[in-house]
Amino acid sequence: MRSHDGAGFSMPDGMIFTSEHEMLRDQVRRFVAEEVLPNGNRWETDGMVPRAVLRKMGALGFLGIRYPAAFGGSDMDTRATALFAEELGRSTYSGFAVTALVHTDMASVHVFNAGTDAQKALYMPGIVSGETITAVAVTEPDAGSDVKGIRTTARRTAGGYILNGAKMFITNGVHADLYCVAAKTGDGGAASRNVSMFLVEKDAPGFTVRRQLDKHGWRCSDTAELSFDDCAVPAENLLGEEGRGFYAIIRNFQNERIVIGAMAMGEAQAAIDLTVDYVRLRKAFGAPLWEKQTIRQRLAMLSAKVEAGRQLVYATAARDARGEEVVKEVSMIKAYCGELVNEVMYDCLQFHGGAGFMTGTAIERMARDARVQAIGGGATEVMLEEVAKRI
Repeated sequence: MRSHDGAGFSMPDGMIFTSEHEMLRDQVRRFVAEEVLPNGNRWETDGMVPRAVLRKMGALGFLGIRYPAAFGGSDMDTRATALFAEELGRSTYSGFAVTALVHTDMASVHVFNAGTDAQKALYMPGIVSGETITAVAVTEPDAGSDVKGIRTTARRTAGGYILNGAKMFITNGVHADLYCVAAKTGDGGAASRNVSMFLVEKDAPGFTVRRQLDKHGWRCSDTAELSFDDCAVPAENLLGEEGRGFYAIIRNFQNERIVIGAMAMGEAQAAIDLTVDYVRLRKAFGAPLWEKQTIRQRLAMLSAKVEAGRQLVYATAARDARGEEVVKEVSMIKAYCGELVNEVMYDCLQFHGGAGFMTGTAIERMARDARVQAIGGGATEVMLEEVAKRI
């Protein structure tokens, strides 16, 4: 395949990734085999990934892939993010995957991108080591992708700001140490100029985790509803410029959606691999299910679709790493991969038959986990509107 200019490009993996990227893939795959697969079922029951595991990821360098060496990071690029997310998705425990990815690529990026030198010096070393786990609090009961519609307010005072409001569906929300919180700092003029970001530590007065939310899937990811009741935030905890929070959130949506797409393709590939192994062994009517043409051809077509999604993620990550405009392609990724992973899970569970419907099997858990991929991080319908605007 040849690269070409224009809306995108296509090329073999070896022309996109360096040996350093491939080493990262191997290291993450080994970590998953040694630490995640033997323990994931217990984390599902506990409703969280143990902090010791996240610290181990930090010690291995996984939590600082995109951050400079000055903070203990590896200073890699979007391609590394895509590989990391894909391999975590392949773990088959997507609750574990999203716990790590929200920290590395959805929450802590706000500290790095918009933080002052003092804020970064204070928080980034702990973020990279896994001592300080982060969450991003934008979504509310009545506002998700519509960031301009948030209702949480931040009223300026002599010593800082007072936050009031609620946040919903916040990943890492129960056990995080540091929250990047979006709030309205004004109500006049353009709505996009009224949103600001704040750093709120877990013990801030007036801040509480109102409740831990029980979920259909992602069960080893802690998810919370948060409450801010006259929550006092010092002035130095304003993250970036006042009134620029909307743009910071929108900017990071691009990275977030590449990550989610890569994770979804890792999940989809793992499901296909599990199912091919199963249908080669499971017999019906005197022969393995693999001998049924309709089954093997369906798996072949799903494999082709997943490969297409994977290459779209890789190519877009490479373009993003070069600083190119990729909003349309990122929106395509989120819509395509979020729907495709659910298509894959539906058929893979079907081909497992009754065994696939039993709680405790990998494919049953994966099918539940995948459902949110078409919702979180930008619902398919929202993403398709973003694509349509740019056609």
